[in-house]
Amino acid sequence: MLRVRISAGLPGPMGATWDGTGVNFAVFSAHATAMELCLFSPDGRKEVEKIAFGDRSGDIWHCRVEAIRPGQLYGFRAYGRYAPDEGHRFNPHKLLIDPYARALHGKLGHTDAVMGYKVGNPRGDLSYDTRDSAHGVPKSVVVADSFDWQHDAPPRHAMADTVIYEAHVKAVTALHPKVPARQRGSYLGLASDPMLAHLQRLGVTAVELLPVQAFDNDGFVIARGLTNHWGYNTIGFFAPMARFARHDARLEFRQMVQRLHRAGIEVLLDVVYNHTLEGDATGPTLSFRGLDNRSYYRLTGDGRHYANDAGTGNTLNAGHPAVQRMILDSLRYWVDEFHVDGFRFDLAPVLGRGPTDGTQTRGTQMHGNLADAAQEFDAKAALFTAIRQDPVLSGVKLIAEPWDIGPGGYQLGAFPAPFVEWNDKYRDGVRRLWRGDAGRMPEFAGLLLGSAAQFDHDARPATSSVNFLTAHDGFTLHDLVSFSTKHNLANGEGNRDGHSDNISDNMGVEGATTDPKVRAARSLRKRNMLATLLVSQGTPMLLAGDEIGHSQGGNNNSYAQDNATTWIDWGKATAGDDAGLTGFVARLIALRKAHPVLRQVRFLHGEPGPDGLANVIWRRPDGEVPTAQDWQDPGFRCLGVELRLTGPGDDVLFLVFNTGPECRLTWPTTAPAWRLVLDTTRPDCAPEPSPAPTAPAQSVLVFDTLRDGDPR
Repeated sequence: MLRVRISAGLPGPMGATWDGTGVNFAVFSAHATAMELCLFSPDGRKEVEKIAFGDRSGDIWHCRVEAIRPGQLYGFRAYGRYAPDEGHRFNPHKLLIDPYARALHGKLGHTDAVMGYKVGNPRGDLSYDTRDSAHGVPKSVVVADSFDWQHDAPPRHAMADTVIYEAHVKAVTALHPKVPARQRGSYLGLASDPMLAHLQRLGVTAVELLPVQAFDNDGFVIARGLTNHWGYNTIGFFAPMARFARHDARLEFRQMVQRLHRAGIEVLLDVVYNHTLEGDATGPTLSFRGLDNRSYYRLTGDGRHYANDAGTGNTLNAGHPAVQRMILDSLRYWVDEFHVDGFRFDLAPVLGRGPTDGTQTRGTQMHGNLADAAQEFDAKAALFTAIRQDPVLSGVKLIAEPWDIGPGGYQLGAFPAPFVEWNDKYRDGVRRLWRGDAGRMPEFAGLLLGSAAQFDHDARPATSSVNFLTAHDGFTLHDLVSFSTKHNLANGEGNRDGHSDNISDNMGVEGATTDPKVRAARSLRKRNMLATLLVSQGTPMLLAGDEIGHSQGGNNNSYAQDNATTWIDWGKATAGDDAGLTGFVARLIALRKAHPVLRQVRFLHGEPGPDGLANVIWRRPDGEVPTAQDWQDPGFRCLGVELRLTGPGDDVLFLVFNTGPECRLTWPTTAPAWRLVLDTTRPDCAPEPSPAPTAPAQSVLVFDTLRDGDPR
């Protein structure tokens, strides 16, 4: 037994807070009848003290324990009714992780003891299990927040200047031959000199990391002998994932951020506040379910089952004040204590649905009108409003994935500024264009200019559209031009998982080939798509590895592939068909940075500029403006566009997108002379005057205007 002195403590801050001589504990539960704090030995194996919370302020249970220090392992036990058909699943035999735990010790043990019910019992989750789960539950850790940031200065790139690089901490460095072996697959590996050199060479301004908030394997992947690789099963919203650290995840994560900032690169986190690792009614009792199931989760009409807007078994009740507070506290914590520069919100419509406060009883039928209204997405939801007005969060980058599988779950363009959004219409439209689908030019024209149809409202900027070709979810760019169907058998789901309509094209051969013509065509297709991405209005995002031709062998749902399938093969950066692709991507990003006409904040609608010329002028190959009939012609394959600034400045570009055969161009007469600065069929060509332009088959061309002093 520990010798500790216990006092009432304070209802805040939430979680465990060391004040120099002791630790204050505060935890939310509206429906518990009693709460215990459990202290553990340093190895986490022995429960050495059990302390009853003697004080409660509203729904916050709190106490202060004298003489314990940072490093102390702890957990909670909550008492109350076990009545799953009424939404209550209290079971004090189950140790519970602190929702505000700043660090976790140990791994989840996949044993029946972590279940609140008796596995195999005919009554299923209505049964009650009395085994102690402490041996199989990660322990929360008391921490002291201190780090010498050495005048760390976040880069704070304007959204218009941002180029995002989506990466998985482990996959991006696990096979990198120049990263020190002990750092591969880790936070420090991502911030190692070879990786910083690569990111700076590319010219990206931000890395967007797949989930790094503490997660664990779920039973679904364990049963298949696989690993939760992507990390979309969070169990600790305040704790960095220990899997990506050698010793101290909190320290090493901070060191990573510090080094990336010094290199001028922001750090964005993919965060999962829509569901948790606890899964559906048959999942484990690890934290939220045992503390207050009816407050933390959205429940269906019978109270027993969970809303499944995230497709993972449960849905966090983001409309509940306590859950909102936890999300806001978590976001601020990562900004204040870890200096992150922004967030990408997974399945963000979940966060815009109204509250279920857990006060309904079985007799009120939660599927009535009130509950139905609560499920509707609202761009003015309380959580969005709180984030937008928060003095910390309103100043960081906020990116929404604007869809989930709940009612009205597709909300592209509906999020309030300053949120920007992943634009799947851009992804699909550009894929169709370069696959050669007929009649795509009208749609593409809108996508190229920032998707005004979705985003030009409520004074939202053109940067609201996060344009991407590929992301972690789906084919890599190389696989997009190498496979016509998904190949996901390794996932153990009979190839039923993952999207079946990938808008891909194998260019005549499924998978790898030695045919030089097919390989050359694939390389050109990749360059055309990348060029399109980097000259489009909006905010571009690249998938890590696309710049060196990384392949996942046709697996378009690699969530459980923590192996060579997802680990980037850096050998391709210096060998094979894509040896020069990294340099080409760097050239595209440099071109974007050099021309503000490609990075405009205002949407372009053809308004006249200071010189009287429209900021957008579409061109046919013969130099004339397309007619309505041209736009509707399914054979319209070559489109040019002149772009000018919406404000002061003389930056002018002429872009040509030719998805058909070679055709001759006629110069626009709006400039005295034009110079070719990019030709995707000749990726290494230097800028050159082009007196008699021709658009090669399957090409993107970029021309700027010759000025006095430029070589002719």
